[in-house]
Amino acid sequence: MTDRGRIAPTRVNLLRARKQLGQVEKGAELVRRKREALVGELFRLARPAMGARTEIAQQAGRAYPQLLAALAAHGRRGARALAWPGRTVSITVRPGFVWGIPVAEIVEREPVRRTMEARGMTPEGSGTAARSAAEFEALADLLIDAAAREQQIQRLGEAVARSTRQLRTLEQRIEPALRSRIAWVWSTLDEREREEHVRLKHLRRRGE
Repeated sequence: MTDRGRIAPTRVNLLRARKQLGQVEKGAELVRRKREALVGELFRLARPAMGARTEIAQQAGRAYPQLLAALAAHGRRGARALAWPGRTVSITVRPGFVWGIPVAEIVEREPVRRTMEARGMTPEGSGTAARSAAEFEALADLLIDAAAREQQIQRLGEAVARSTRQLRTLEQRIEPALRSRIAWVWSTLDEREREEHVRLKHLRRRGE
């Protein structure tokens, strides 16, 4: 779609379009810099996150065989009884911002993994159930520690995608449209000036 029929090819509109183009170019540069900063922060968080995910996968690989052994030894009801009593794990979360993006940070928490005394059972009386509980508590600790970082990675990834869409709109739609408008108005004005120049020359010749 062109600007013909929608705007008048005047010098005022030419100056306005040039001003808008300058604003779009500055805006695109700001968005580009923000995206680069977000990508840098994303990679900074992604490296330790990959290590944490590997550790979580390894811990899960240790925990689930222990759970199967506990179920085989005690049955579902027996394993559930050995898990009593339940408890509440306290976690203190603080809101924060990364490049203007709201995130959550864990500032304090209780460890999930308990000692045998805190669990209230003896190794002889629990056996595989105690080992299974210990492995899953260790897994829960890893998951809680990774939760805040995973949320930050998700939020940063969404912000990078949003910035990419904004930059694409500015560079591939708005900027080309403004450049096309400027070229059309400039060409129309230049053509009018040439026509006016020819008309004046013709009038001078007739006056002579």
